[in-house]
Amino acid sequence: MAETENSGPLAGLVVADFSRVLAGPYATMMLADMGAEVIKIERPGGGDDTRSWGPPYDSSRTATYFASVNRNKTSRVIDLKSDRGTAEAREIVSRADILVENFRSGTMESLGLGYEALSHEQPGLIYCSITGFGTGGGAALPGYDLLVQAMGGLMSVTGPDAQTPTKVGVAMVDVATGLHALAGILAALHHRSVSGTGQLVHTSLMACVLSALSNQSAAYLGSGEVPRSMGNKHASVVPYEVFETADRPLALAVGNDKQFAALVEVLGLSDLAGDERFVGNSARVENRDVLVDQLTSKFVSRTADEWYRALTDRHVPAGPVNSIEEAFEFAESLGLNPRVDVPGAVSKHVRNPIDFSATPVDYRLPPPTFPG
Repeated sequence: MAETENSGPLAGLVVADFSRVLAGPYATMMLADMGAEVIKIERPGGGDDTRSWGPPYDSSRTATYFASVNRNKTSRVIDLKSDRGTAEAREIVSRADILVENFRSGTMESLGLGYEALSHEQPGLIYCSITGFGTGGGAALPGYDLLVQAMGGLMSVTGPDAQTPTKVGVAMVDVATGLHALAGILAALHHRSVSGTGQLVHTSLMACVLSALSNQSAAYLGSGEVPRSMGNKHASVVPYEVFETADRPLALAVGNDKQFAALVEVLGLSDLAGDERFVGNSARVENRDVLVDQLTSKFVSRTADEWYRALTDRHVPAGPVNSIEEAFEFAESLGLNPRVDVPGAVSKHVRNPIDFSATPVDYRLPPPTFPG
C-alpha cells in the first residue's frame, strides 16, 4: 500500500497501469481521481500512442487527447521486451493492488506478466484485462474504437439514414468500456475485502458496445427486427427528435401523454391532444410523419431559446443543440462547475462527474510529461 495524504475513497491503493490510448487510461484516471496511486508504464521512444495524437495541443505542447485521460498519474518508461524492463515492471506490480492492461490478447503472458503467473505470487491482486474482441476467435483483431463502432453495429444505427453509417463524435465505445472496467474493478475490490483474494476482471470493446446498444440490442433479440439508423428520430417514441427553429435546432423529448398535451398547448395546437391519430405514444409512432409536419410548421416561428423557455416552463423536455463551448457555459449556469484546476497543468480539466459526500475526488497531478 502507498502512503498518501489524499482523502479519496480509494486512497492507499496502488494501480500498475499498463494500458494506453483511451479505454484503459480512462478507467485508471477514474481510479486516480478517487485517490488511488496510479503508476503508468510507457514504452521507450514515445510512450502512449495518444501523446502524438494532435493537434490540438495545449500550451505545453501536450496532446489534449493524452491530457484528457491521464491526470493524477505518474509515469515510468520501461522496455518490457528486456529482462531489466520486465524486472522493473514486476517490482511495481509487487506493490500494486490493481493491474490494468489492454495489450493484444496474450501479450502480457508472453512477457511473464499474465494473470496466472502474477496471481500465484500475489493472491490479492485484481488484474483487469481489456481486449478489443475477446480472448477467443477475436484475439488477434486490433481493438480500435472506429472498428468496433462499425463491426459492433453502432454505426448502423447512427447517422442521417440507413445508407450513411456514421461514427459517434467521440470514441464512445472506449469510454463505455473504460466505465465497465471501472465497475468490474470496484466490484472485485469489494469481493477482496470480504474474501481476501483478488481475481481476473476481463471486458472487451465488442462486448461493451453490444451491451451499450441497450434498447437497440433488445429490439433485435426480442422481436427479430434489425434496427436501422433514423437520424435524430426515435424508433419507439414520438415526438422525440430535433426540430428546426427560427435560428438553430431544438431537441424535443416527449416521453408521455401529459408532456404531449403540454407541448401542443404551448404550440397553439391543443386540438391535437384529442386527435385519435395522436392519442397514446403507439398512435403517434404510427402517424409520425403527419404529426412531425404539423409541429415543424410551428417551431420555425420562434427561436430555440424562446421555445426552450416556454416548453421548460410547462415541464416539456426540450433544449437547444449546443456546441461544446455552449455546453460548458450551460453547465456553469447550472452550478455544475465543469472546469477544474489541476496543480501543475497548463489548462483547465473537465471535472470528474462523481460527487462523494465524505471522500471527494481530488486533483493532485497534471498529466505526466514523457520521462524518457
